[in-house]
Amino acid sequence: MAALGLGAGAALVGAGCRGGGAGDASGSAGIRAWLPGRVLDLVFSYLELLELQSCTLGDENNEVSRSLCALSLAEEALRTHILCNLPSYKAKVRSFQHAFSTNDYSRNVCIKKNGFTLHQNPIAQNTDGARTKIGFSEGHHAWEVWWEGLLGTVAVIGIATKRAPMQCQGYVALLGSDEQSWGWNLVDNNLLHNGDVNGSFPQCNNARKYQIGERIRVILDMEDETLAFELEYEFLAVAFRELPKACLYPAVSAVNGNTEVTLVDLGKPLDG
Repeated sequence: MAALGLGAGAALVGAGCRGGGAGDASGSAGIRAWLPGRVLDLVFSYLELLELQSCTLGDENNEVSRSLCALSLAEEALRTHILCNLPSYKAKVRSFQHAFSTNDYSRNVCIKKNGFTLHQNPIAQNTDGARTKIGFSEGHHAWEVWWEGLLGTVAVIGIATKRAPMQCQGYVALLGSDEQSWGWNLVDNNLLHNGDVNGSFPQCNNARKYQIGERIRVILDMEDETLAFELEYEFLAVAFRELPKACLYPAVSAVNGNTEVTLVDLGKPLDG
């Protein structure tokens, strides 16, 4: 009988989540009135992640979004500063879905348990990179990247297609080394694409160098075909124009052993 009761509770929650017409006017408030939070947590624990994602209650901080967040993300990510710029549980789940891929990176790096941070193992004479799980072929997108640990001689952030290599021998600017990737080297402030230096960035006198721990915001506009950067909430400039109509992935490449790089997807930039 207990199992039947749980099933009925799950059906009740599912019905409340799937609605969208006049019969669903009460939304999440109706669910809260019927079931306390501890009961909802138990019910949601029996659902698959896709089932939880299919529930739409409108409020991005409701019980469904909170439970989905708790099931999807590591506790370390939720209790540290990593996701401090994300306003809702739904945004945190989306960011995890767009985090570094766990199977598309150099064999010399690993993704930490928080799901957002890359750790580079100390392998001599190697450059290592990583791409995110999901790329973009349309729309406006933003993400943050920051370094924790020494930059070394090369530390590059940018974008890459699926065909761009993520590992090579020697200490090189891997991201931007061919026509499949575009990058900004934080060490010498050079823009890189197709193996060429496309000028310094930002283009100003005495441009300051990146400092460890500062958050860089990357802004990809697939409609205007541009890639731009912000540093500590200050817009720098558009770095690359005439990007191809392809699927482009946020990516990084590094050379210094034991350095760590964190990437957090922010969704659509506030300026559109």
